[in-house]
Amino acid sequence: MRTVSRLIVIVLFEGVDLLDVTGPPEVFSLARRETDEAAGYDVVLAAETMDPVTTGAGVRVLPDTTFGALRTRAVDTLIVPGAVEVDDRGRVHPLTDPGVVERVRQLAARTRRVTSVCVGAHVLAAAGLLDGKRATTHWSTARQLAEDHPAVEVDADPIFIREGDVWTGAGISACLDLSLALVADDLGEDVALRVARQLVMYLKRPSGQSQFSVPLEQVSTTRRVEELRHHIMRHLAEPLTVADLAARAHVSDRQLTRIFKTELGTTPHAYIESARVEAARHQLESTDATLERVASACGFGSVDTLVRAFRRRLDTTPTEYRRRFRTTPA
Repeated sequence: MRTVSRLIVIVLFEGVDLLDVTGPPEVFSLARRETDEAAGYDVVLAAETMDPVTTGAGVRVLPDTTFGALRTRAVDTLIVPGAVEVDDRGRVHPLTDPGVVERVRQLAARTRRVTSVCVGAHVLAAAGLLDGKRATTHWSTARQLAEDHPAVEVDADPIFIREGDVWTGAGISACLDLSLALVADDLGEDVALRVARQLVMYLKRPSGQSQFSVPLEQVSTTRRVEELRHHIMRHLAEPLTVADLAARAHVSDRQLTRIFKTELGTTPHAYIESARVEAARHQLESTDATLERVASACGFGSVDTLVRAFRRRLDTTPTEYRRRFRTTPA
């Protein structure tokens, strides 16, 4: 079988997240093994100099090459990891060093496929590579990405998004899912699934799967909203109308909607649907309950409503989700 060489360049810089750097090479290495070297992946770590780079975890990494040395080489895939700093109030801020941004812009111009991992999306956005595109990043910095780069359509939910030859991945461990998707794009789903099994990942997650659990994704600042959230989670099988929730909070329907928008960034209806999808996910993963029973227990009322919610939220069906993520034997 003819070997096809694919140069994969991972960008290194001070403070970079360690797993963002080390996760993708593991996937590409296993792809080579699963295809008897036919994949031909050549993974290199590139930095401004050959000096050791200290990652955010404190572990030092040695570059394989410099950005300057890559000037004459054609790059198949550019992977841009992320880095953050945390301020005195515990708030997370992505790092976008202007020098790194410029190097990424230069490399992207001669790269077939550009990707980011986690908050690396902020680097791509600063380089102008996400303008007019839908993109994702770690949920904790999604709002900042949208505010800093209004030309980018930010979607904080999926674990990765593909927009033509530009791919963006969500938080940290999603670098494995993104890398598996790249392998699938190059070598087919069968190879990607074999690699996933070697990584002891249940199966390759579809891009539409949410990167976080609904009850944890949004944090409110008022006791009233927190009480409503807990009430919703305890009564998913009940109707949970906006009118009932408003009455419980002693506000009007319109005011309740404004409160949810301000505190949680969504509407009461959308939050309830997300919570029900989350509960259904857990049942599909860990029980053999029928779809009818799952739909009833989670408040969907019918299987059709359950299916529509899964397609809308996760871009898959309950049956397909269970096939991929079931953790108990059938």
